[in-house]
Parts: sequence; structure tokens; C-alpha cells
Amino acid sequence: MENQPLITNDAIVFGLLMIALGFVFYTESRKEGFWPKFYRIVPGLLMCYLIPAIFNSVGLISDEISQTYYVASRYFLPASLVLLTLSIDLKAIFNLGWKALVMFFTGTAGIIIGGPIAILLISAVSPETVGGAGFDATWRGLATLAGSWIGGGANQAAMLEIYEFNQELYGGMVLVDIVVANLWMAIILLGIGKRKKIDNWLKADNTAIDELQNKVQAFSEKITRIPSVTDLMIILAIAFCAVAIAHLGSEYISGFLKANFEVVSDPKSALSSFGSGFFWLITIATIIGVLLSFTKAKNYEGAGASKIGSVFIYILVATIGMKMDLGKILENPGLIFIGIVWMTIHAGLLILVAKLIKAPYFFLAVGSQANVGGAASAPVVAAAFHPSLATVGALLAVFGYVVGTYGAILCAELMKIAAGG
Repeated sequence: MENQPLITNDAIVFGLLMIALGFVFYTESRKEGFWPKFYRIVPGLLMCYLIPAIFNSVGLISDEISQTYYVASRYFLPASLVLLTLSIDLKAIFNLGWKALVMFFTGTAGIIIGGPIAILLISAVSPETVGGAGFDATWRGLATLAGSWIGGGANQAAMLEIYEFNQELYGGMVLVDIVVANLWMAIILLGIGKRKKIDNWLKADNTAIDELQNKVQAFSEKITRIPSVTDLMIILAIAFCAVAIAHLGSEYISGFLKANFEVVSDPKSALSSFGSGFFWLITIATIIGVLLSFTKAKNYEGAGASKIGSVFIYILVATIGMKMDLGKILENPGLIFIGIVWMTIHAGLLILVAKLIKAPYFFLAVGSQANVGGAASAPVVAAAFHPSLATVGALLAVFGYVVGTYGAILCAELMKIAAGG
């Protein structure tokens, strides 16, 4: 590889990530001196994300070589969803109401209209940036971004097949996806630290969210106990047994659908996302967690189930952070600028609608990440508000997979018109 990182051993990479997380949590716990002032400005969660990004940017580690993100997203993420959902009150989640769905669909609409508007705006300043002909046409490449930012990786791959963008140029679009999406996630995490001020400005009603948090907290306090080794082993057994079932189910279901339904096996089909193993992995893990919340297994919340789930979430945050290369932000300024304009339109529409319907910042942040970040990021952002809310992010992200390809096709056709294609 041309840019070989200094550290390629994943055991060492994982150790560095854990040191970074330990450093953040230790400094955030300090009550005096510099750190309390620092964390009033910069949220700890954002630091858990940025420090690994710096490691990657300076060439210390590389997400292209390391398998830590794969392990975190395939093992720790589904395990955390199960543990964070154990004590959930499903009725209280439904009581969050229509505003959560409105903000999700607003985020989707922002991506659909943001692409063509960005092309029109950039073409007025730099026509060559949004130009290209045939399979090299920029709008075809941007169609893959629409797939990623409404659904996820499966939808992105589907759009690459549907619009047959030149794969030699595809790397530039992946770069835009990573840089812009991660910058936006960093901004969202920064906003979490100021959510009370944002909610006051939005005149938001947080009653339903507060009720859900209070219910979970009251239940947790009622059953809290000092965990024994047996408790911890059973918690891990529940989590990773569920992960095993989710992996088994995802392999069987995705394999069955691909083998028996052409619309699923065809990469160009709008239903191809149902053939994604990751889609079914997250779906099954979330369902298992919800089902367990109706059993005595929910009492393991008293022994710290959600705390272990939160540890897994923070490990995932660190591995997501190491996918960001800060040095590449200016590598392809034209395409990056299109992505920034596009994401600004998405964010602006979310803010406008949130202001109009007085939606809490939580719905704005999770509604956006359920689109742009998908199943790996939405639960992270939701859990940053409160561990009990991780399920909301997961459910919306799964919904994003379902509508992703359809929304991306509409966006692509509008971009084609905007580009004069």
C-alpha cells in the first residue's frame, strides 16, 4: 500500500482506541482545572470520535487496513442494541409521537432535493465540477451518495449498479461520502452538548422524551444491585447469543431472498437492500432486544446491562472516528464543496421544520443520522442523549434502508435534469 500506517497490528490499534476512550472519560470526570471548562465547549463524545480521526490523519493507524470497525459494527453494535433495549418501554417509544417520523422524512427530503439544488448552485460558479459525459457524468457518481445518505452501504452499491458510474472515479465519491458525512456527524455531536439551548430556541416540547428517560431510570434504580461475576457473564451471554442468532438469521434470510427473488438479487433493483446481511443483522438484533424487554431478562438492567451496552457503543464511536482522514478534506475541493452544499440544504430543511413543529433537537439529530449515518451512527447519536433512546435510532435507521434506494433514484433523476443530462 502506498500510504502504509505506522501501526498495522489490530491488537495495538484496539489498544490505542481504548487508551483514547479512557483518556476522554478520565478527563471528563475531573471536577477542577482545565478539563471542566474544555468539556463545557467540546462534548466528550465528540472527543471519542476526533482523537481516533487524528490518529488516522497523521498515519498512525488506517481504517483501510484495520478490521476494528468491522468487528465493532458486526459484533459490538448488535450486542449493544440488545443490551440497551432490554429495559425499554415500547409503549413509551411509540408515545414519542409523529414528530420523530416527520423529522426522519424531512431528512430524507433534504437529501433528495439537496443534490439537484447543489448541482444548480455549483454549476453557476464552476460548471466543470458538475460536468462529465456518459458514464463519467458527475451526477451518476452523486447518485451513489444519495443512496448512502438516505439508506446505507447496500443502497449505495445499488445506485452504483443502476446508474453505472465509472468505477475508476468512484473513489472520489466515497471520499466525499466519508468526509462530509463525518463532518456533519461531528457537528451533530457538538450540538448535543448545547441541546438545552437549541431546544429553547426551537421552543421544543421534550415531555415524551423525558417521560421515556424517567421511566427507564426509575426502573433501573428500583432493581439496581451490585453485579456479581455471574450477572456479568449472563449479560454477555444474552448479548452475544442474540448476536449469534442475528448473524445466523441475517445469513439465512438474505441468502434465501437472493436465491428465490430476482428483484432482491439484482443489484440494480430498488429492493436489493433486502439482500443486505447488515440490514437483517440490525433488524433481528433490535427485534430480539424488544422481545427480551417483555421477559425477566430486563431485570439484568439492574446489574448494568445498559452500561455494558454503552461501552460497546463508545468502542463503535472510536472505530467510526478512525474512518475520518482530516487531511483529505481539501484533496478534491470541488466535489467536497458539492457535498457540503448538499448537506447544508439537508441540515437547513431539518432546522426549518424542527422550528415550525417545535421538534426537540433529539428528533433532528437522530432523524438526520438515520438517513446520513445509517444503522451504525443513528443508535450512537440517540444513545448520546440517553442509553434508553438507542432503539429509536436503530428503528429509524432500519426504515432508512427500506426507503433508501427509492429516494436515491428520485434524487438521481432530479440531479440528471439539473445537470442537463
